[in-house]
Amino acid sequence: MPTQIYRSALLRFADDGSPLYDSDGLLAVAPDAHGQQRVLAAGSWQALQAQFVGLPGAQVVHLPGKLLAPGFVDMHIHYPQTDVIGAPADGLLPWLEHYTFPHEARFHDRAYADGVAQFFLDELLRNGVTTALTFATSHPASVDAILTAAQQRGMRMIAGKVLQDRHSPDGVRDDTEQGLIDTDTLIQRWHGVDRLGYAITPRFAPTSSEAQLRGAGALAAQYPGVWVHSHVSENLDEIRWVRELYPQARSYLDVYHGFGLMRERAVYAHCIWLDAADRALLRETGTAAAISPTSNLFLSSGYFDYLQADAAGFRYGLASDVGGGMSFSPFRTMQAAYVVGREQHSKQGLSLKPGQLWWQHTAGAARALGLEGVIGNLQPGCEADFVVLNPACTPLLARKTQQAQSLDELLFAMIVLGDDRLIEQTIVSQAK
Repeated sequence: MPTQIYRSALLRFADDGSPLYDSDGLLAVAPDAHGQQRVLAAGSWQALQAQFVGLPGAQVVHLPGKLLAPGFVDMHIHYPQTDVIGAPADGLLPWLEHYTFPHEARFHDRAYADGVAQFFLDELLRNGVTTALTFATSHPASVDAILTAAQQRGMRMIAGKVLQDRHSPDGVRDDTEQGLIDTDTLIQRWHGVDRLGYAITPRFAPTSSEAQLRGAGALAAQYPGVWVHSHVSENLDEIRWVRELYPQARSYLDVYHGFGLMRERAVYAHCIWLDAADRALLRETGTAAAISPTSNLFLSSGYFDYLQADAAGFRYGLASDVGGGMSFSPFRTMQAAYVVGREQHSKQGLSLKPGQLWWQHTAGAARALGLEGVIGNLQPGCEADFVVLNPACTPLLARKTQQAQSLDELLFAMIVLGDDRLIEQTIVSQAK
């Protein structure tokens, strides 16, 4: 594929997370030696056009009235819960029992898993999400389905077989030893193939025996390049249950630490009910939090404490958590994060800036995943995953964005009023 030169408004991020914006921007994209599309340059049209427009074979794509931005990164989602979204429940544990587990039991059937995986990835792309860290189910076929479908689309995707050998119904409960053997096999089959990655995935501490968590920790040590993905401190009933099951642990998070499951590329969803020692442990181990605000609001789990997180200095990013989460749309997630930031446990509140919200779902999420400089941004060298946004996609959004007097006003209008209609095109940097 020849060099592509896009002329449009352009959003990207500096290393410190601050937004960089060009109202008349240039994005140059070209294949590397392996055929992977990467960003050559990004900046103002006036400063760069003389250098790039004249390149032999370069194709210029002019997109007046549009905005190019990094593809969104979803740090925590459950592809098998695509059909659970919108199911009513009294809370997390009843929701798992009545909806989630019965749906996930169907993923032993590869043909069924393939169908859901295809729909799920199409839905991500329709909403501008180009990378996700997703749970599969306890069935190896569910991992093969989602990673095969992602490979076909050239997407960067991370997934893992769920480990859950106790306190789970027939159909989703796995065998301790076989679950670990299957995990090892799947790592060797998929991790590092094209743009794919594997995540060692205990569902959460209550559904894994000590033997299973110990085995997961051994695999995490054996394969330092893979991810670790689970849940922690989402719900007060869940925390009480963990305390009963692991009385020797200082906290819920400390359960994972004791089994060697906290390190770089470890991601824990929710992280709501943490104390100062937990937050320090996240920072010291390089472990990241995946903030899932629509899910936390839907299940009435609590509010992520941005003030304490920033004071502690650990990494975090945004996530939809479908199907507990209420939408695949990053705009809905950013809306909810803004509301959560204003709430806070202390009621002190924090008004998150629009650029910071956007960063949490792109470059910030990439940093938390250990993929800074690879995805989530449009700086030179990054893989060229990006979206074409139409700020005039609805009459109300057009009216509002036309009146924007600053970048904050423009971005916030899209966060508050945007949905999948705002995504005019999603472009994935697949190798050709």
